[in-house]
Amino acid sequence: MTAKTETDTAQRLRIAVMRLARVLRSTEAGVAADLTPTRVAVLLNVMRNSPVRLADVASQEGLNPTLLSRTVAHLEESGLVSRSADPDDRRSAWLEMTAEGKRLATKIRKQRTAAVERGLAQLSAEQREQLEGALPALERLYQELGE
Repeated sequence: MTAKTETDTAQRLRIAVMRLARVLRSTEAGVAADLTPTRVAVLLNVMRNSPVRLADVASQEGLNPTLLSRTVAHLEESGLVSRSADPDDRRSAWLEMTAEGKRLATKIRKQRTAAVERGLAQLSAEQREQLEGALPALERLYQELGE
């Protein structure tokens, strides 16, 4: 593969991934709960990692402390997450999912998966097989780019 081909492939892949992410970002459940894409990202992060340190969420999501604080305050006020002080380090806080937060996060994930399933159903069997075959490479690329 030539350098130009590699650059073209990287650019096409970046554009496709970003467009897919944008399409999947908004869900009926998230909109109904008044969740911005950042709020959804934080909610799903807490779902994956609960209990999780606030600082870890900031690092994983690339959020500054002010935005994270406002985001968590909204999620907390909405009854989706709970925040508690770290007993060993008063400067640190932990986030955990509430039952309502788990229900909403699960609903958002299901709606996103259903959207992908609807899209896949519109593709040919060969295209679906190509995508399935590319999954290990895409998962590896994700790891290389810094989980």
